[in-house]
Amino acid sequence: QVREQFREVLQEFEGRHVGLSEFFLKRFGHYQHLLLSDQPLSEQRRMLIGAYFTSEYSYECAALFNPSMVWSPDQSNLQPGQRRFIVSLRAVGEGHISSITFRTGTIDEDMRIKTDDPSRFATLPTPHHDRTFEAELFEKKLYEMGVVGNFVSRVMTAVGGEFTIHDLRREIALALSTERLKGNDYSQVAESMHLLAESNYEVKFSPDQELSERILFPMSASDVKGLEDARFVEFTEDGGRRVFYGTYTAYNGRVFIPQLLTTEDFLTFRMSTLNGAAVANKGLALFPRKIDGRYAVISRQDNENIFLMTSDNIHFWANKQILLRPTFSWEFVQLGNCGSPIETPEGWLVLSHGVGPMRKYSIGAFLLDLDDPSRVIGRTPEPILSPDDNEREGYVPNVVYSCGGQIFGDRLIIPYAMADYASSFATIPVGPLIEEMKRHG
Repeated sequence: QVREQFREVLQEFEGRHVGLSEFFLKRFGHYQHLLLSDQPLSEQRRMLIGAYFTSEYSYECAALFNPSMVWSPDQSNLQPGQRRFIVSLRAVGEGHISSITFRTGTIDEDMRIKTDDPSRFATLPTPHHDRTFEAELFEKKLYEMGVVGNFVSRVMTAVGGEFTIHDLRREIALALSTERLKGNDYSQVAESMHLLAESNYEVKFSPDQELSERILFPMSASDVKGLEDARFVEFTEDGGRRVFYGTYTAYNGRVFIPQLLTTEDFLTFRMSTLNGAAVANKGLALFPRKIDGRYAVISRQDNENIFLMTSDNIHFWANKQILLRPTFSWEFVQLGNCGSPIETPEGWLVLSHGVGPMRKYSIGAFLLDLDDPSRVIGRTPEPILSPDDNEREGYVPNVVYSCGGQIFGDRLIIPYAMADYASSFATIPVGPLIEEMKRHG
């Protein structure tokens, strides 16, 4: 019976997945502790049990939207005048769970944009929680979360100056045991401490997986309900080293937590917590280099205005200042960025979104001084992109939205989502756009 049942499972599903038998064995390992007997099981029986604890998930079935575009680190095997790009997207599947997925494509000197066909397969990576934490910084973040008190102080003193997640779990377990004997219940405080530590992890993919097969799916308690709206930027560090940062929002079903992911090759991704009093709300977007020796970010603090923040440490943000307020009728409800600033000889070009009547989202732009980004040089009084009749119906009606574009030649390329159900591209000449913004300084 086992052989026949497992044969039917493989016959129906093996062509839909890569390494299915190995995955079944892995799933069996997750539940092996529930066995009521120590009797050895055949490999087929273990794989069949793993199949009973496995379900297919279509991570893009509901929506595919909010694209962010960067130039690929791999520019090999291209025709003259071509350039390869990577687009990250927010994918929504069953249960309204969001993940980050990728597409690749090319653009040529005639502005022909071609996206590569995605793979039929997808594989989740294994998260690695082997980070080392600094106790002082960790405790500061707990304070920002409102997690304070004697229990926290006791655990942080016990773990010492630097610690791993295993050290933290051990000391939390010891402290909980001691407090329970006294009749005290600190389980919620302990859960918050675990959540913060588990928000910092790393995932690795295999080089033989196509980029469209690499899915950043919720992997920790802090993002169990989704990773939302990644804004990627190619960042030039001091010394010239280039790295890709992505600011995104982790959602656990109750609170939104701004996070930072780091990658150099789109194979290894490191997820980290962002800290500081100014880390709030959604939509953080990093500048692609330091300005006057400091990191800079465009942010949204209050669901209304656009803010500028600077910091000496990319993981800590304490100060903020209002950069732009809603001014025109199409943005009266809310202003926000549509991705990281793009450097031009005329200034920092920033795509923005505005929300107007009937929750209609449109895309505009503004220009900041290169040396002093707190100075606004100009902005568009009208949207440069609004939903047309073909783009108004969908998962969320009346929305066009982007998480970051690029300049190629003399044109700005804007990957954008339409009604949150699909994504496309728009282009606009950079020169006339900048002149239009300057006329409305």
